[in-house]
Amino acid sequence: MTTRPAPAPDASPAPDDRPAAAPLPFWRNEDWIAVVLGALTLLPVLAGLRPALPKLKWGSAAELTATVLSPANLLATLQIGLALLAISAVGVALLGRDLPRYALGFPVVYALSWLAQVLAGNAAVHHYGIEYVIFALLLGLFVSNVIGVPDWLREAVQTEFYIKTGLVILGANILFQELLQAGALGLLQSLLVVVVVWYACFWLARRLRVDDEFAVMLSTAVSICGVSAAIAACGAIQGDRKKLSYVTSLVLLVALPMIFLQPWLVKALDIPDLVGGAWLGGTLDTTGSVVAAGALISERALKAGTIVKFSQNVLIGGAAFFLSLWWTMRKANAGEPRPTGRVIWERFPKFVLGFLATSLLFSFLVDPAVVKDTKATLTGLRTAWFALAFTSIGLETRFGSLLKMDGGRPALAFVAAQGVNLIWTLIVAYLLFGGLLFAPPPIR
Repeated sequence: MTTRPAPAPDASPAPDDRPAAAPLPFWRNEDWIAVVLGALTLLPVLAGLRPALPKLKWGSAAELTATVLSPANLLATLQIGLALLAISAVGVALLGRDLPRYALGFPVVYALSWLAQVLAGNAAVHHYGIEYVIFALLLGLFVSNVIGVPDWLREAVQTEFYIKTGLVILGANILFQELLQAGALGLLQSLLVVVVVWYACFWLARRLRVDDEFAVMLSTAVSICGVSAAIAACGAIQGDRKKLSYVTSLVLLVALPMIFLQPWLVKALDIPDLVGGAWLGGTLDTTGSVVAAGALISERALKAGTIVKFSQNVLIGGAAFFLSLWWTMRKANAGEPRPTGRVIWERFPKFVLGFLATSLLFSFLVDPAVVKDTKATLTGLRTAWFALAFTSIGLETRFGSLLKMDGGRPALAFVAAQGVNLIWTLIVAYLLFGGLLFAPPPIR
């Protein structure tokens, strides 16, 4: 008779075993607080405040010393850190957490995230498309697994808190006009890939006896856009944060070799540039990695990949809504009380509303000249929030826990689904961008 493997000693209780918690008032809800923090980041910039962002790109030791480590640049780094601390402290206070301990630990998390961006800013590293997210994860993992995370630092390790705020700000770069200009092919490919790959991963996970909660996060991560989508999925189903840390670490570790292998395969197999770019856009998890990998092929591949990735990013909000609705109805079919509109609303990840509101604001209400002027500043601030989040993922991840969690079956499901993703997305890219069904888009 088959028995269920024993859970890891530090694993959270299964979702069905967790006691039902009373709904939090909106000012104590982390999702709503992320919307508030996103607004506190966005509104001053819209009002005309343009803080000096630290310079992080360098090519030699002399340039590193003269620019990145110059007194003026270190002062800009300190000012951005203090601004993020002040903004995030509002959320920490509203959540009722230990504010003094958070303020004590935040500089360490911020310093590690800044170091990750500096390492990724090296010209040679940038050329090969290794992004700050990889360095942030590795630095966090080193501290967590080699040095250890002291108690006074743990209060500042707030993965979801940081990334939800960054996702709200991301809406400023998801403009409806640009999506329409990009054409329908990118969106059509994204829909075809997301539906098929999501279902394939969920089926594989269930065949490997991975629980539904884990399967949803894995499927959403591999089919849409990696870590950001996994965060949205976790919020939609009120998932276990240990499982989320597992998924995000897995996504980043699998993504690194793909940045190099896929461009090599495009050239080795003589895949057309447009098809290769669309393939990259549908399989790599971040826009930065798509740009880096596409640049290793051609300018046309880079543009095609960016269009497809941009279209995929737009699906985050809709995916979170449907996951929230589907998960609630699934629970009802499993014997739980039929969900009411209020229950569905309580489960819905509210930070997605902030993401959509920001996108609508910058798409239709903010002057296009202001959108253009604020893009660099908001991108830099969003990156700073994301860097804090990815560093936190590393800091809260223990390799021992990863290896023990469900006997490695979630990792096997994810890798197998990524294989399906690579094959199916290449087929769809050939159909849509290779001229088999439609005329190739006029991308030059």
